[in-house]
Amino acid sequence: MPDIVDIAVSADGFKTLVTAVQAAGLVETLKSPGPFTVFAPNDDAFAKLPPGTIQTLVQNIPQLTRILTYHVVPGRWTQADLANVKVLTSVEGSPIPIYTADAFEVKNATVLVADIEADNGIIHVLDRVILMG
Repeated sequence: MPDIVDIAVSADGFKTLVTAVQAAGLVETLKSPGPFTVFAPNDDAFAKLPPGTIQTLVQNIPQLTRILTYHVVPGRWTQADLANVKVLTSVEGSPIPIYTADAFEVKNATVLVADIEADNGIIHVLDRVILMG
């Protein structure tokens, strides 16, 4: 089974995320055994950011790394696992609110596709980039 990075590279819709992960030097981390749960914003999610945001972040690697690691939590969390969970702590260290009552949402983003299995974790596709704070 492919790992999280291989899935993102081979799937349509994650070019921006893959570029950001490469720029932040997180490829090896996300290829490690993990397991990790990645809340992965798709290209449309990154396109919703204000113009110039992505270019600014690629020039500010510490900030880019903080944002990307905010989208990753330790462990393998399926949608069913998260049914009774209110908050997860990201690899970055900040809490991520989880909502599963009506729709599956993570902070201010809706999960478009849940439970994509990877060798080293799970991917949930988001409709927007989640930001700390």
